[in-house]
Amino acid sequence: MIFLRYESFRSYLRQFPVTSALIALNLIYFIVIAINGNPNEVYHAVKFGAFVTHAAGDPYGMLEPWRYVTSIFMHSGLEHLLFNMFALLVFAPPLERLLKPVKYTIFYFLCGFAGNAASAFIGDMTNDPDVHVGVGASGAIYGIYGAYLFISLLRKSQLDESSRKTVYTILIFGVIYSFLVPQVDLWAHAGGAIAGFLLYQIFDRTKAPKTRYRT
Repeated sequence: MIFLRYESFRSYLRQFPVTSALIALNLIYFIVIAINGNPNEVYHAVKFGAFVTHAAGDPYGMLEPWRYVTSIFMHSGLEHLLFNMFALLVFAPPLERLLKPVKYTIFYFLCGFAGNAASAFIGDMTNDPDVHVGVGASGAIYGIYGAYLFISLLRKSQLDESSRKTVYTILIFGVIYSFLVPQVDLWAHAGGAIAGFLLYQIFDRTKAPKTRYRT
């Protein structure tokens, strides 16, 4: 089972520097936001970088594109934060090891971007709601799950059976949870997962060693 963590704190930091930094940044930014107000209050969240779309004037959030990034370091409350950070802590390290730090960092941010983009696109298609405000690392985290789904289905030798079953269970639970809880952005989760599935195939190819042939 690749998702069991046995490392000491120092060993974890040394082996998984990007995941450690992401968790630290999420925790620090949440504390900063919480000190200055209620993280779950809409106007306060917008002030600190939540992802915002307006159906009439800015359906894709492109007037302030930096929100695509800042929003994935924000959470609406302590429970939301701890749930996502636990997911990062446990499930992200094997992927960081597979992709290596630089590619993993790019992968993570692209999945987070894709989650917000999918939420904006579906919102524009359905015209609901007129104003959308979103926060959370879930799109990027579901991108990690999407990568594991790709590995489970198409690179089975890279995962043991227990790990594959864990991936399927997480995704099934995630889909059910996304439908049942009104505050959860289903399309951000779906967009992140699809992006992770597709991007891992690209990143997996780029890390394949090149062979030189002499003539």
